[in-house]
Amino acid sequence: MREPLAEAFEEQRGRLVAVAHRMLGSRADAEDAVQEAWLRLARQDAGAIDNLGAWLTTVVGRVCIDVLRSRKVRPESSYDELVVVLEDDDPAPEDDVVLAESVGLALLVVLDALRPAERLAFVLHDMFGVSFAEIGEILGKSADAAKMLASRARRKVRDRRRPAEEPGQRAVVDAFLAAARQGDFDELLRLLDPEVTWHSGTSRGMVVKRGAAEIAARAQRGARAAVITVAALIDGEPGIVAWGPTGKLLGVVSYTITDGRIAEIRSVSDPRRLAAMGLPAHID
Repeated sequence: MREPLAEAFEEQRGRLVAVAHRMLGSRADAEDAVQEAWLRLARQDAGAIDNLGAWLTTVVGRVCIDVLRSRKVRPESSYDELVVVLEDDDPAPEDDVVLAESVGLALLVVLDALRPAERLAFVLHDMFGVSFAEIGEILGKSADAAKMLASRARRKVRDRRRPAEEPGQRAVVDAFLAAARQGDFDELLRLLDPEVTWHSGTSRGMVVKRGAAEIAARAQRGARAAVITVAALIDGEPGIVAWGPTGKLLGVVSYTITDGRIAEIRSVSDPRRLAAMGLPAHID
C-alpha cells in the first residue's frame, strides 16, 4: 500500500530538496527537512490529500521556518554578514524573475539577512513560482501579507547585491596568489601592508595573525594546500573560494586592499559556516 505513495513522494523529492536548500543554506539540513516531510506523509491518510505537491511544499516550508527560527544566534562576526557571489560580467538584474534566477544560480549567496518568513516568501514565490495564497497558508497570513514579505525580501536582496570592485584590486590579489604559489616571499612582503591582519574563522574559533612576515609564510602554506581556486567578490571585496587536491572545500578568503597593498585578510574554513553558505563540499 505504501509503494505508490513512496513513488509519488520520490517524484517530488528533487524539487523539495531544492526548496529546502535555498531556505536553509545547507544540503544536509535540506535533506533532513525533506525526510521529515516524508515521515509526516507516512502518518497521513494519503487519500485525503488533494494535491500532494502542494501539501509537501507546505510541510517542507513549515519545517524550514521552524529550523530557521530555532537556530541559535551565532556569535557576532563579520562572516555572518558575508554575501558572496561568483564573479561575472553581467549587469545587475532589474527584473524580479531574473533576480531570483541569478540568486539561485550563483555559486554562493547568503540569505541570512532575511527573516525566516521573508526568506520563505522570496524563495517559494520568486524561485519556485508558488502562489502568495499558498505561501500565506504556510505562514498563517493572508496572500497580501505574503506578497508584502516577498517584496521586502526582494528589496533586501537587491540592496545586498555586490558593489562594484574598485579597479586594480583584483590585480593585487592575483599577484599575491601567484607569489604564494611560486614561493616568492619577497614579492609577498611587497604586496602586504606591514601591519596586515589575518582573521581566520576555523572550527576552533577565531584566529588572528598580524604582521607581513608571518602572514606571507602562512599564505605560502595555504597555496600549497589549495589546488582549485575560483575568483569571488565577497561583500564588495575581491576574494577566492578554494578546494584542495581531492576536491574537498577548504574555505573562502577575502582581501581588503589599501593603497595598492593587502591590509586585511579574512577567511572562513569552519565546515559549519561553509555548509551554511551553501557551497559544494566537494567538486570533481
